[in-house]
Amino acid sequence: MVKQRVLISRDRAPTVRAEAAPSEVHSALPQNRLPQNRLGTSRPSRLVPIDNLKALLVAWVIAGHAILGYTVIGGWPYDEVTEATLPRSVELILATVLGPTALFVMGTFFFLSGLIAHRTIARDGPAAFIRQRLLRLGVPWLIFTMSVWPVLMWLAYRSAGYSLSLWQVMRTRQPFLDSGPLWFVQILLYVSVVHALLMWTGGERIRLPVRMTLVMVVVAITVVSFVIRLWFPARSQQILDLHVWQWPQCMGLYLVGVVVARDGWAERVPSRTARRCGIGVLAAVAAGVIVTTVLGISDVKRDSTPFLGGWHWQALALDVVEATLVVAGSVWLLAWAQRRLTSKASEVARGAYAAYLLQAPVLLGLEMSARSLDWPAVAKAILVAAFAVAGCFSLGWLIIHCTRSGEADARWARPKTRQPSFTAAAPSDAPKPR
Repeated sequence: MVKQRVLISRDRAPTVRAEAAPSEVHSALPQNRLPQNRLGTSRPSRLVPIDNLKALLVAWVIAGHAILGYTVIGGWPYDEVTEATLPRSVELILATVLGPTALFVMGTFFFLSGLIAHRTIARDGPAAFIRQRLLRLGVPWLIFTMSVWPVLMWLAYRSAGYSLSLWQVMRTRQPFLDSGPLWFVQILLYVSVVHALLMWTGGERIRLPVRMTLVMVVVAITVVSFVIRLWFPARSQQILDLHVWQWPQCMGLYLVGVVVARDGWAERVPSRTARRCGIGVLAAVAAGVIVTTVLGISDVKRDSTPFLGGWHWQALALDVVEATLVVAGSVWLLAWAQRRLTSKASEVARGAYAAYLLQAPVLLGLEMSARSLDWPAVAKAILVAAFAVAGCFSLGWLIIHCTRSGEADARWARPKTRQPSFTAAAPSDAPKPR
């Protein structure tokens, strides 16, 4: 609402000046304006560091899967039919250097999702958020699990010389109804829907102190992971590839994201907290290196069994390191992105989710094509990793670009309706009758 303020000028003649309301002044500030798309309509602003961080993590996951396809320990389904494996010494170095990141990269995705989901639900409402999650997560997971992934694995087996039918692959391959890399999408869908329902019923209004939450989540992930892995050891397989052994990490990090979102951590993590989390990451990594060195681990696949679950002190030690890394590492990564990854996110970065969905056909296609190359496994792993990252993000950019162009064309094609215009009448200078 526009207020009028009477001022006295130098010549003592009263003048009237229009003064905007405080809310209008606040909305007119440059940092509070919504960005305009090319159609002139406003849309919610994106958090550039988070977009860039997601893209970096997706590239890391794709490259990691490419390398794991040529390892003995495995972690990417191509290891079931691989024609070459990395030397044991190289695999041990990779496990030491890159292994810690494997413990918290997927948890960081849940952390970022909880961070963004809170404001999305508050803006759009729980019902709209659930519909959006079902379309964005549920539909791709269902199509991929029921058709795309079985066909890809059938082709991989055929390329390795196995004469199996598609039905045999679907029926006999474990776990049943495997979803491949989209297990993460499935679990995120469940967690997101529960979060929206809690906000719908008002159960999410409970406020928790941030520092206490971080410590409590570390303890909770450690204890619950140890208990669950008594029955479901790490890297075990369940129907639908549920990754039950990883649920404590995923749910705990999503909760952390929801809690810190209220304190504005999506825009800026407190520098003191970031430093402490960085120290926690270094301490956890050092503890892991000391344990593996003292135990004299030389064969990752053979010597890792006690760490995966059961009544072993090694399993508890891994749970402590994992919980510390996943909480402190996720927070530190976000703070680092807010300082370093601040350049404007391109459509390539915004296509990170599409790149993640496309990694299965791209990776397996490249690995099957490289079977005929008489190269060592190290060279193949590097070649496949480089081309897979470039190919997935290029296709992701193409999908985002075509989708936005199609939406723009559809909006321009809509019939325009004339909006009624209203003109505010100026206050009359005539005296009012008594």
